[in-house]
Amino acid sequence: MKSELDIKWSILPPAVILLCWVGLSAWLTPQVFPGPIEIGRTLLEVILDGEVFFHLYVTLRRIALSFVIAMSVGATIGLLMGRFVSLDRLMNPSLVIGLNIPALITSVVLYIALGLNELAAILAVALNKIPLVIVMIREGAKNLDPKLFEMAKTFEVPRRKVLGGIILPQLTPYFMAAARSGLSLIWKIVLVIEFLGRGDGIGFQIHLFFQEYEIAYILSYTILLVTVMLLIEYLVINTLEKRATAWRTPYRHRT
Repeated sequence: MKSELDIKWSILPPAVILLCWVGLSAWLTPQVFPGPIEIGRTLLEVILDGEVFFHLYVTLRRIALSFVIAMSVGATIGLLMGRFVSLDRLMNPSLVIGLNIPALITSVVLYIALGLNELAAILAVALNKIPLVIVMIREGAKNLDPKLFEMAKTFEVPRRKVLGGIILPQLTPYFMAAARSGLSLIWKIVLVIEFLGRGDGIGFQIHLFFQEYEIAYILSYTILLVTVMLLIEYLVINTLEKRATAWRTPYRHRT
């Protein structure tokens, strides 16, 4: 009964959004803001045409590269700042500055400095995400249980096993939070980067449709990318999180 009620409540927000969408389309006229039916037709046309899949691949590749760089660099720096107080005090002012620099500024500066190329695009996205990853991992590193380190020291546990058996399991929730927020932030910044100075990708296509005032195509491309990112969230991120935190599930004796 409870699960059925939860399902009903989960359907309510999308239904409200759909009704608002229909109402807004009727108020502004479909030419200004197309309704769900018109967007569905345009989306089907886009999928059958096939060109969107090339641009989707390019955008996903940039998202993946930026994500890996941001998570790797941010997690390493965050772990060090969380474990060493002096380093945290030294780097914290720079971290605060990094958190408050707009993504647009970073993108424009790198495009001017490095040119309108792939390196500048990837670095611009990664640099905008790294400070947020540092903050999350740093807080996790500060909350590591000191008793476990004392026990490892007493039993002379090798450093490699300390990292894999003590540090990483405790940091898993923070890693997953950083990954989830990072993914949601990175794909949006990638669209901005492509809009500003790339010749392919979903953001570039949106830029072309913007110039031609093709709102239906803009929304269709956006919906397709959002759908793919939701699939990545539920099929990849959630699966990894469940496997990484499976050890937290209490052991149940079999009867």
